[in-house]
Amino acid sequence: MSIKTLAPDWNDLLKEEFEKPYFKILSASVNSAYKNGPVYPPSKLVFNALNLCPFKSLKVVIIGQDPYHGAGQAHGLCFSVNDGIRQPPSLQNIFKEIESHIPGFKAPLSGNLEAWAKQGVLLLNAVLTVSQSAPGSHKSFGWENFTDAIIRLISERKEHVVFLLWGSYAISKAPLIDNAKHLVLTAAHPSPLARGAFFGSRHFSKTNAYLKDHQLEPIDWSLK
Repeated sequence: MSIKTLAPDWNDLLKEEFEKPYFKILSASVNSAYKNGPVYPPSKLVFNALNLCPFKSLKVVIIGQDPYHGAGQAHGLCFSVNDGIRQPPSLQNIFKEIESHIPGFKAPLSGNLEAWAKQGVLLLNAVLTVSQSAPGSHKSFGWENFTDAIIRLISERKEHVVFLLWGSYAISKAPLIDNAKHLVLTAAHPSPLARGAFFGSRHFSKTNAYLKDHQLEPIDWSLK
């Protein structure tokens, strides 16, 4: 992992973070993990969520926990998988929820969400790496110090961003966000383990209504 793979705008915004002692320890832990076995996503895609969503165009933040831990799945965007990879159940439920209230939306064959990122949706996992078949294995590395700093930075320097927090873990990030400046929407996690509690949240139409109210271009949730 190298910060050289990070886009210049984010690199400038986060340069103070890179100088902190925790980040040096984090980098060493991540680089060691890559040397000692399969780690996902590929190292060049660790900062993919940031690189595909420039700070100036960021309008929506979706927070995940850590990357998918199976071969070929993760590519640096929370909930998203590479083209040709079977959609995980949580992603299938996200598409079902969109289909239920966004006219014309049809669940796509691919689970690749890059089209959202390029419209200003930051698909940010709180932990950016994981070892193969070991969910949560990099949670102790210090990633959350870094991603919490990103959330705070967005809250402080942007206005009228929609934060979508699904499940208790993501909802725990709410104190980092100034809800006087931004819209914070919470719901159950889209995982089947939540027994359908995610359905009916209508977060995708609520997001677009808020963006329109603040003269911002809504998100085209379709994945063509």
